[in-house]
Amino acid sequence: MNSTTRRYQVPGAAGAVEILRDEPAAGRPRHGTAVIAHPHPLFGGTMDNKVVQTLARAFVQAGWTALRFNFRGVGASQGQHDEGRGELDDMLALIAAEAPEGALALAGFSFGSFVASRAAQALWPTRVIEKIVLVGTAASRFDVATLPQEAHERTLVVHGEQDDTVPLASVMDWARPQLLPVTVVPGGGHFFHGQLPLLKSLVARHLRS
Repeated sequence: MNSTTRRYQVPGAAGAVEILRDEPAAGRPRHGTAVIAHPHPLFGGTMDNKVVQTLARAFVQAGWTALRFNFRGVGASQGQHDEGRGELDDMLALIAAEAPEGALALAGFSFGSFVASRAAQALWPTRVIEKIVLVGTAASRFDVATLPQEAHERTLVVHGEQDDTVPLASVMDWARPQLLPVTVVPGGGHFFHGQLPLLKSLVARHLRS
């Protein structure tokens, strides 16, 4: 993402997990660590995805360390795709290794939102998550976790009005029983082409709140 991005690996349940780490500029207040999950590995999803990069930039500029990582079987991450089960294990292993304490934020795009929701659900009983950001949440394709009521004020859900990969209606069907607000980007598609600056602005505003 920038000249100071650090690439390295940590052990995961299926072998090494590849990470990109970005830090806030020197002298900026530090808020904690954000772990960001990428879209579906079998459809070209990687930690270099433009939406994932946009999320990382928003977090870094708000004073968070941003950790992007490749799910198993992608890039230098070892193992094979596991339909979300092993990918959740990867995300939790990364958090345990790189952000075992201190303020934590979780974010994800598409399939990554599904995995991030599961991570939030798994961690919430023992750890407060300061911020949750779910973009293009794949509610039509996966069993996205219900978020704890106490997490709602800390959560931003963003979806494109004209998303033809994950219909907006499916996200509303997931959010409605929870009374969880959804921010809809007018005319937005799944990948927010031409609207990434707006997405970044929405995330930045949420992180300031």
